[in-house]
Formats: sequence, structure tokens, C-alpha cells
Amino acid sequence: MPNEHLPRNTILTGDCIEVMQSLPASSVDLVFADPPYNLQLNGELWRPNVTRVDAVDDAWDQFDNFASYDAFTRAWLAAARRLLKPSGTLWVIGSYHNIYRVGSILQDLGFWILNDVVWVKTNPMPNFRGVRFANAHETLIWASRAKGARYTFNYHAMKPFNHDKQMRSDWLLPICTGAERIKEDGSKAHSTQKPEALLYRVLLASSNPGDVVLDPFFGSGTTGAVAKALHRDWLGIEREPAYIKLAKARIDAIDPAPLDKAVFDVRDRRRSAPRVSFARLVEAGYLKPGDALSFRKQRNATAFVRADGKLLHCGEAGSIHQLAKALAGGPCNGWDQWYYEDEDGELQPLDRLRERYRVEVGHQEKGV
Repeated sequence: MPNEHLPRNTILTGDCIEVMQSLPASSVDLVFADPPYNLQLNGELWRPNVTRVDAVDDAWDQFDNFASYDAFTRAWLAAARRLLKPSGTLWVIGSYHNIYRVGSILQDLGFWILNDVVWVKTNPMPNFRGVRFANAHETLIWASRAKGARYTFNYHAMKPFNHDKQMRSDWLLPICTGAERIKEDGSKAHSTQKPEALLYRVLLASSNPGDVVLDPFFGSGTTGAVAKALHRDWLGIEREPAYIKLAKARIDAIDPAPLDKAVFDVRDRRRSAPRVSFARLVEAGYLKPGDALSFRKQRNATAFVRADGKLLHCGEAGSIHQLAKALAGGPCNGWDQWYYEDEDGELQPLDRLRERYRVEVGHQEKGV
């Protein structure tokens, strides 16, 4: 079945394993899965004040034993891996009850773990009996389809969520409460509804507009709601009619802003731009052998351009990155650290010269 026959922006009814096996292989860019936790609850939970805890006691979370849960996990993970494009990735979220079993099985199937992300809940449910620590987090595993596979990671887009520093793997976010929590007759419509902020980070980090995002345990439709708002195509699989009804109504009510690549496409411009070597700038005459470059605008820290596209500093020759690393005392990007003198005698970062080359020459060349 060709990829163009993959349904999009709809909810498919049925068992997730059977439905996934009916879909075309290598057709999905991202899978987000929130599978059953297999909490193994025996009876109801009660608070010390003799009020019942609204816990996860749904039929879909019931398994006879660990072996049956493992077989189920292996089957849906294998089906999801078949659907992923070679560049696709999988996110799966779970609690301590299931995430370690899921992680082991996905490794057995050939997935390659990229990160485990800890969702630290700002308002977790307390441990009412006081016999354990309060469960204040859940774990997300992010994995590529195979070791060494290329995948989407919008690194720079995530930095604003951590005060413009490298995004960390601990995410401090509240659980789903208030107006966002879908209720029916005053009770939670879904026992494990995830906050939209969590899915926002997942989709922004690892997908782009137009990508297909699959959620095989669609539930209340959080994945579809966020995907629609961010102009990702989505596909949900759900077997419970009540959940399908509320998810459809929720997503239909979303009216996303018109697609504007400048707004929704957060890929790093420099990473997606054609590659340009420093030697190419020298060869094309944008710099000449013997020209001086200053390190971090320090005119006394000068290197000279060599004819082979390397720099010469205090008798040592190396690439713009090697010499920048030596002067900085650690890894850094030479394009940002070295400065050239423009026509007005002002020092400008070398990256600006590279951008000028891309505008004036690069568009004429393929694969530079």
C-alpha cells in the first residue's frame, strides 16, 4: 500500500495492534504512545479520611500477569516500528510500573534510545497511606528507529523553554487540571489525560509542520489536539467509543492559526542550509590567503588564513574549529568565534561571511 493511502487527521477505531498492521510501512514520522500502565491494583484505594481515590482502575489497564503485558508491549512496539520512517522516532511515556519493561523490549526490537526524559509533576498526587515516596514523576523514552539513524531534533527551538540554555531532560510541568481537564458529569472523562504542555514540547522538539504523528493509544486526544494546533498531521487509534467521541469533539473545536512557515517551522536555519566549508570561502575569494582573523574580537589574538583553508596562529595550523577550541579551552563553533574585518573596518563574525556566500553563490550550487 503506497504511503499516500495513509489516513490522516482522523481517529481509527479498533485494537491498536491490528490497526497498525493494516497501515502502510515507513509512513509515519513520529509515534507518541501512552500505553496502559499495568498498575496491578488489587481492589480500591482509600484515603485516611475514608474517601475513595480516583485511581486508574479501567478495564484497559488490566492484564493477567507480566508475561501477558510483555507480549502486548512487544506486539504494539513492533507494529509501531514497522510504521516509522527510517528517520522517525518514538516517544513512550510510563510510570515505574511499566516503563522499564517497555524500555527493555524496545531495545530488543532494535530501537535506539536517545533520551529518557523525566516529567516532574509540580502537583503530584500524594501517597495517602504514607508507606512510600509520593510518585511525583513519569518517564518518557525517546528512541530512534535504529542505531545511527538520522532523526528530527529541533535543538534550538527547545532552548527558550530553559531560559535560552540547552534543554534538559527533566521537565517541570503540572498535571492536567482546571479547564484543560475534560470532565463528564463532574468526573474525569479519562483517568490519564496528559497535559497539552507536555505534548507541545514533544512535538515541537521532534517533528516539523506536515509530519505525520501517530498515537496508538489516543484516549482523550491530547496528541491530536496539539498536533492540529502546530500544523502536524495526526492519526489516532482508539477502541473505546466514549473516548473517540470526546477526542473528536475536542479536536474539531480547535481552530489553528494559518500556516506560516516563519511561525511554525522552527528548524534551525543554519542546520538546514547548504553546507559551506571555510576553504570554499577562500577558494571563492571571499577571504584571501594572508588575511587576518581575530578571535572573539580580540585583535591581539590573530590568526592568518592559509591557502589550504586552514588558519595559522602562533606557528600552529588548524581548522577554524580546532584553533577556536584551543584558544577557548573547550569545544566551540569556529564560525561564531572568528571575526573578519569588513569594508568599513568593522569586525564581523565569520558566519556572516558564510551567509553572504550562501546568498550570492550558494543557491547556484548543489550540495555545497
